[in-house]
Parts: sequence; structure tokens; C-alpha cells
Amino acid sequence: MAAPAPEVRLLQELIALPSVNPAFLPPGDPRAGELGVATFLVETARRAGLDVSLQPVSEGRPNVIARLAPTGTARHRVLLAPHLDTVGFPALDALLVPQLKNGRITGRGACDTKGCVAAMFTAVLAVARSGRRPVHTEIIFVGLVDEENGQGGSRHYAVHGDKADLAVVGEPTRLEVITAHKGDLWLQLKTQGRSAHGATPHLGRNAVLEMARVVEVLETRYALSLRRRKHPLLGSATINVGSIRGGTQPNIVPNECVISIDRRTLPGENEAGVKRDIRALLKAEGLSAAFDNLRLAPCDPLETPADLPGVQALCRAAGRRRTLGVHYFCDAAPLSAGGIPSVVFGPGDIAQAHTSTEWIAVESLRRGTAILERFLRGLD
Repeated sequence: MAAPAPEVRLLQELIALPSVNPAFLPPGDPRAGELGVATFLVETARRAGLDVSLQPVSEGRPNVIARLAPTGTARHRVLLAPHLDTVGFPALDALLVPQLKNGRITGRGACDTKGCVAAMFTAVLAVARSGRRPVHTEIIFVGLVDEENGQGGSRHYAVHGDKADLAVVGEPTRLEVITAHKGDLWLQLKTQGRSAHGATPHLGRNAVLEMARVVEVLETRYALSLRRRKHPLLGSATINVGSIRGGTQPNIVPNECVISIDRRTLPGENEAGVKRDIRALLKAEGLSAAFDNLRLAPCDPLETPADLPGVQALCRAAGRRRTLGVHYFCDAAPLSAGGIPSVVFGPGDIAQAHTSTEWIAVESLRRGTAILERFLRGLD
């Protein structure tokens, strides 16, 4: 039996090294954090002759930076930037043992995004070992931490890392080149009432009833207004009321009710504008609510011009005539906000991400590696 391809073997090794985002595990869990994967990649890159370093982001959680210098004077720079962390459950323990069967590799991170790590890292190593490097373009592999929670790795690199002409952010895009994705706001809305005994509800003001009216407006009139806003690659913005909490027991009129909403944004939208629109709509209906943001940092939308030379070079390598958009948020937006034009690309299908049977097709992994190697060899 033939030995597995380098990218397949690397992916199996990566899956066997747990790198679950600490946000999804109890404190001190040995499966938490990216350090094991980071150390493994550093050692592998050094053996291949790459200039490699760790960029501390938070305690025990560094970005991996592996550089491949050009043969001449560096005038350009391209990043390959997948993330090293994974989600945890469901079925975490079983998924930490990689399985290769029927043309699929199964395991946590196989699709999201250790498959991208394997493809990108293997492509960089292949170019390094071939001796045929770009003349004027520095290639940097950046393994990012914390994408699955706060995007701490990409936000840190955007401020403290090298600027580049293009970042190719690793996500399972089915080998499509993605130049736009939606942003994501998590907002909390609160209505205030006045408590009273349940036997005399007329003496109180029911915050739950007020919130029920707010929810009805958001899920009908506001949602309809969003459907009228169209982006050529992303479609419409959306809203989802994901949770509601109010009251303590049946015989007390509730004085407070809180909902959380997920608002997917389009390029050109921002938090201030979204809040302004919602407040205006509620005011027109005789309603009001207090706002709070459930995220510490913005999750902005992405829109990168498809006619940038690096984007066109990746499209040619991938055999794609046009770029696409996706509905999910990823590290591309923080890097782009930091001044690095970014696209999203990688093997695998996002439909398999975070599932109890996460897998990636070997053929997709193989093709993705070949495309990335072709792209890197064609730089300059």
C-alpha cells in the first residue's frame, strides 16, 4: 500500500494533537489551547529551513509565524493564514483519533480548519524544498489562535504583525475563492417594567409583554426591511431573536425582560447604524428598549476587490472565473480591517464544520494543496 500524501499524513498528526479553544472546556483541561499544535508546526518548519517564530497572543496561546524568503529583494508579501483552534463537543474524545476511510479523513478539525493548515503548510514546504522560490515575494504561513471564540490571533496579528499584499485565510470553502462575508452583531435588548403582585397586575407594568411586542416588530417588519437590502455576493442581512429571559415566578408581574439577537451585517453596515435603525423602528411603534453589546470586539463584514492582482492569481490557480461570498464570519475581516486585503479559501465543506462526524474528503485536501502550491509558485 502506498504511503499517504504529505498533506494527509500531516492532517492526521494535527487531529491527534488536541487544540480545543479554551472557551469550550473547563479550566485546566489538557485538551485546551493551541500550544501543542503550535510547537509541532514550529519544529516541522525549522527542519524544512524556514525562519519560524511564535507570536504571543495570550498566556500559552501564540500565533505561529513561518517565513519563506524570496531569492531576491522582497517587494511583496503574501500570508497563508488558517486558524489552529477547534471547537469542542459534540463527540470530542472520539474525534481526537483521526480515521482514514472511504476517501475521507474524520476527526475534530479535519474540516475546520486543520485541513487548511495541512494544505497551506504542505504547499509552503513544497515550495521551500523545491528551491524554486518567488524572486520578490515573501511567503508567510501564519497559524492563528482563537478564531472560534474572539479572533484574538487575527486581531493581534493585524496590529502587531507584518503588513501584506494579500492574506489567504483558511476556511473550508470547497476550493472557491471568497472575497466577501457577512459580519455579525450580538446585541442584548432590555425592556423595563414595574413589578406588582400577580393578583393585582393592573398596578404593575409587564416587561415581558413589552418585549413580546418588540420581538414581533423585529421578526416581522424589521426582518422584512432587511430582505429588501441586497448584496450581489451575500444576499440579504438577517436578524434572529435567539433567547429571551424575563420574570421570576407566576404571581409576580415582571419588571424586566431581556432578549439576545444575532444580526448578520452586510458591507457598509456597522453597529451604530444597526442600533439607530432598530431604535427608530421601535419608536415608531411606541416601543423602546435599552441596548448592550454581547461581544467585546466588532465582527465586521468583509469585502475585498476581486480585481486585486493577488486575488486574480489565486482564482487562476484554482480555475475559478469569479469570486463568491459566504454567510459566516472569520479571521479575514480582522486582518482586512488591519490593512491586509484578505480572501478566504480552503479545502472541505463548511457543512461538516462543528459536527459530531466532522470530515474532509482526501481529494479536496489533495486538490487544495496543489492549488495553493501552484499559486505560490506563480507569485511575482
